[in-house]
Amino acid sequence: MVRSASPAAMRAPDTGKQIFAQDLCTVASCTKVNSASSHGDILGTAMLPVVVVHGGAVHIPKERSDLSTSGVCSAVRSAYALLQGGGSSMDAVVEAVLLLENNPSFSAGCGSVLNMKGEVEMDALVMDGKTLSSGAVSAVRNVANPIQLARLVMDKTSHACLTAEGASQFARSMGVPEVPQESLITEYSRMCWKKNLAPDANPVECQMGKMGTVGAVAVDTDGNVACATSTGGMLNKMEGRVGDTPCIGSGGYADNMSGAVSTTGHGEAIMKVTLARHILFHMQQGQSAEAASDLGLAYMKSRVGGLGGVVTVDPQGNWAARFSSSQMAWAAAQKDTLHYGLDTGEHFTQIIEDHRA
Repeated sequence: MVRSASPAAMRAPDTGKQIFAQDLCTVASCTKVNSASSHGDILGTAMLPVVVVHGGAVHIPKERSDLSTSGVCSAVRSAYALLQGGGSSMDAVVEAVLLLENNPSFSAGCGSVLNMKGEVEMDALVMDGKTLSSGAVSAVRNVANPIQLARLVMDKTSHACLTAEGASQFARSMGVPEVPQESLITEYSRMCWKKNLAPDANPVECQMGKMGTVGAVAVDTDGNVACATSTGGMLNKMEGRVGDTPCIGSGGYADNMSGAVSTTGHGEAIMKVTLARHILFHMQQGQSAEAASDLGLAYMKSRVGGLGGVVTVDPQGNWAARFSSSQMAWAAAQKDTLHYGLDTGEHFTQIIEDHRA
């Protein structure tokens, strides 16, 4: 069921232009799934290219919501411009995630949440839907952009994942600069860490306001799909804990035969149901990107009690941004239109001006 409300004028977060909102809410398998999506009635390359980005399925207080919204919108604009210039889907998803890693408002790269020792450990994954090639890193500490290192693992090694010190050694061999831990730690992350150390700490309250895992999916003009996901992990996690993000089929998956997915949410729950691959299985059975996303999220909630969100795209350019959590920052760009939202029922649109020469 799709419920629509009359358009309401809203102010764009990054331009000040007036835009319009359409209220969308979907209920699937008795699980509340908040969403936005695009169904193309025009077949072929008219729907391409497309890129969809998420900034984490977490609760964000009002005073930090603008940071989340503007961050995903900026990332998707840059990735879309790259696609319009002939860049590949892999180039686009890495570009989008790199920008979010560099944004201290998100828990990826600079701004990552801290483990129980007060240190940063980050995970990242990329996957190419044309060849099924992938690269991942886990528990890396002194790299500003884990997503770039994950792509180097894919491009320069025969392995799928490198971890901890082995990943650091590889980074040095590739000429990736080491950065001090302090450059990745924000005052906000340190405050959340300290607050959660107290005996009477409320982990849910501590997580509020700290945007989570970031990710992107894209389809380029050649119809190739790709995904990228990056995270600082779980707040006050045990040292060495690795979540879903670097695991193929959980943190993301891309296959030109079906589509691409990037996930966010509770990592242990996502791994139990291999959420990304689960969604693409439904798409292989004929489900749309949005229906498959809803089915996967509903299954994760009913089977293991997990909440989360996904961005999903098929090779034809149909896309979805779905979440069972209370909020998920997301943005998409297609046919020179920016789409974005954060709260339940939000779907804002704005024309993207073409600045190419």
